[in-house]
Amino acid sequence: MARYKGPRLKIMRALGVQLPGLSRKKWDERKAYPPGMHQGRHRKKTSVYGTQLREKQKLRYNYGMGERQLRRFVDMSFQMKGNPGDNLVQFLERRLDNAIFRAGFAPTICAARQLIVHGHIRVDGHRVNKPSFLIKIGHKLGLTDKSAKFTHVQGSLEQPAIVRPEWIGFDDASKVASIVSLPTRESLPFPIEIGHIIEFYSK
Repeated sequence: MARYKGPRLKIMRALGVQLPGLSRKKWDERKAYPPGMHQGRHRKKTSVYGTQLREKQKLRYNYGMGERQLRRFVDMSFQMKGNPGDNLVQFLERRLDNAIFRAGFAPTICAARQLIVHGHIRVDGHRVNKPSFLIKIGHKLGLTDKSAKFTHVQGSLEQPAIVRPEWIGFDDASKVASIVSLPTRESLPFPIEIGHIIEFYSK
């Protein structure tokens, strides 16, 4: 499935959660029901499959990934030692586009991906243009001289969309982010049941 490019607030309302990687806008929580003409009335109880699917869709839309991409990370998570859920969180959070967003260089993951693809991001001083590049402990993330002057980048650094996680250090003087530890599921910026996603793909 191709990357979603439609209305973002509509997706967050349908899933009932704020996804900071998808959009900086806040959906109206007074409308605590999915979009549609019936305003949430006459809705059946969500099945087990429906609950698992909703949790999986949270990951897909927040990280801006297609089904094939997400499935590849899930397969890698099962192949690694340890808890598959924790492994999956690490893989997704360690993607370069997410790390750039979480460091505060961009207001959303989509905007971070654009910076990367256009060659505005450096990892340990080397230009990297692959959004799915997996960062490691010790990597330093920075901007090119040109991108550091972009108005939207400066605005994002002054007012980050969300608080920087503990696994990312940041030097305000040099505007360089460093990876100090591996991310955990506790550092995810939105509520999610990872176990449901693992069960969804275990069938």
